[in-house]
Amino acid sequence: MMCGAPTTTQPATAVTQVIADQVRSQLEEKEKKFPMFKALEFRVQVVAGTLFFIKVQVDDDKFMHIRVFESLPHENKPLTLTSYQAHKGRHDELTYF
Repeated sequence: MMCGAPTTTQPATAVTQVIADQVRSQLEEKEKKFPMFKALEFRVQVVAGTLFFIKVQVDDDKFMHIRVFESLPHENKPLTLTSYQAHKGRHDELTYF
C-alpha cells in the first residue's frame, strides 16, 4: 500500500466489520438506531494514521458510506467516525469524501 493513495475498493472482511461496529454508536447518535449494520466493502488510505471508507448496509435497501480514522498506535486513541454520507444505494461507488 502506498502512503497517501487510497486502495481500490475491496469486499469487507471480519476486521472491516469490527471497525464499523466500533463507530456504530457514534453514527447512531447523529442519525438514528439502525436495524442492521453490515459492512459490505471498504477502501483504506494511509495518512498520519489510517482512514477507512466503508459501505455499510443499514436496512434492507438503505446504505451509508462512513469514514473512520484510526490514529497511530503510539497515540492510543479510539477509532473516530469523521464523516458519513447517507442515502446511498447498493451500487453507489465508494469514493473519497
